Amino acid sequence: MLYFARWKIALIVLVVVAGFVTTLPNFFSAKTIESWPDFLPKNQMVLGLDLQGGAYLLYEIDQKDYIQKRMKALVSDMRGSLRESPRIGYTGLGVQGEAAQVRIRDLTRLAEAEERLQPLVNPLVSNIFAGQPVNEFEISVTDDGLVRFTYSEQGLADRMTNIVQQSIEVIRRRVDELGTTEPNIQRQGTDRILVEAPGEDDPERLKDLVGQTAQLTFHMVDTSMSGDQALQSRPPVGTVVMMSVDDPPLPYLLEEAPLLSGEDLVDAQVSFDQRNNEPVVNFRFNTSGARKFSTVTQQNVGRPFAIVLDEEVISAPVIREPITGGAGQISGNFTVDGANDLAVLLRAGALPAKLTVIEERSIGPGLGADSIESGKMASIIAGVLVIVFMILAYGRFGVIADIALVGNMFLIFGALTFLQATLTLPGIAGIVLTIGMAVDANVLIFERIREEARAGRSAISAIDAGYKRALGTILDANITTLIAAVILFQLGSGPVRGFAVTLAIGIFTTVFSAFTFSRLLVALWVRFRRPSVLPI
Repeated sequence: MLYFARWKIALIVLVVVAGFVTTLPNFFSAKTIESWPDFLPKNQMVLGLDLQGGAYLLYEIDQKDYIQKRMKALVSDMRGSLRESPRIGYTGLGVQGEAAQVRIRDLTRLAEAEERLQPLVNPLVSNIFAGQPVNEFEISVTDDGLVRFTYSEQGLADRMTNIVQQSIEVIRRRVDELGTTEPNIQRQGTDRILVEAPGEDDPERLKDLVGQTAQLTFHMVDTSMSGDQALQSRPPVGTVVMMSVDDPPLPYLLEEAPLLSGEDLVDAQVSFDQRNNEPVVNFRFNTSGARKFSTVTQQNVGRPFAIVLDEEVISAPVIREPITGGAGQISGNFTVDGANDLAVLLRAGALPAKLTVIEERSIGPGLGADSIESGKMASIIAGVLVIVFMILAYGRFGVIADIALVGNMFLIFGALTFLQATLTLPGIAGIVLTIGMAVDANVLIFERIREEARAGRSAISAIDAGYKRALGTILDANITTLIAAVILFQLGSGPVRGFAVTLAIGIFTTVFSAFTFSRLLVALWVRFRRPSVLPI
């Protein structure tokens, strides 16, 4: 246990030095860091809303507004279904309250009308693997010819879940454009969205940005020249070059006039291709959109068309055959997550419902500055007390444990900086807690070494046995703590997650510094001093 190959020594030292170098930018101003050579790291730790201030917005989904919009779209679909040949006469088609209704004139054709309108209940599948179909709407038919569509309880709940998910995606894209570092955008309850933008001190600007509607459009791809050629020369009149969301982005030459917009899109869901079981995205237009899409696809078989979100091409499939049913499928070696992301983006072409700000706050940096100073003071006091205790309790071995503790702190801050994880006030508490926990493994090792020495072992043998036999206990203790940190991260949100991240990183760095780094220091000390009696 005390023998280290040269490459192992080099690797351990390299890890500690990397932690120090990565942490270093946090001790200097951004202006100073800009003058550093390019090979040096320049990222600084990301501070959360509670440490650097910023904007806090809480939105609520206007459920009634969404229902009204959805019912109006449903009325359009009902009109299209009843006007199909042979046409069924009707009257009173429109939205009444939170229902879409129509009255069939010829009662002898009431059953036929119900059969035509039945598909509009729109079966939904919440889970693509094992979900049971749930109808979005409930249809009721009375003997006097009145047909009413109302939202089913489960259908509305599923829609609200999708609405929140879509809105979060739209908001995230908008906030990212603002340049805010590590925004916190998350669901609260069933119909609310929390937006926290650290470092943003203008809530009005943030509200204006979030309130904009993401624009989804469909364009034909101009194949007269490639996108690269269009970038290097003047593109044809009536075309425009747009970049894709790929990494690196690819240029596409598109017809400037959109064929369809996101207003024509009703839904987009993930499913699996029955031929090869690969994930695909199915999308569906409303009646007018389906009619336009049918005409376009009939006239452009073999040509690619682009799906554009916020002037970025997210997909450019080729039209293989005319699509006359108002629905289409996008395939292309998707993973399940990739297909789901694309479906979310398609659905998020526009905010599906009105968002109302029910709470807004502009948090100044003063409170954060006080928290940082308090956290620094707590860390310094905790660190000094731990260092003094270890020296008094274990002498030279305590000094080694303290050196490992300093290395551990550099590793923690280096990891947080490298991962650009957000440091919150609970995160500082996690660091202070880690300082106390960091030497716990060393205490177990040193006490085990003492026991082995008292049992009559030689100095080197006692050290070797101490590290070997303490390893299992150290791993057990830290694994159980790591499980708690993972659960906190999964179930918690915001600051609680910040604490969990800091604690988890601290667990890994503590095991490395307390067992590996300190063992290297002890091994080097033994090699040069050759002690016959342990100073512990």
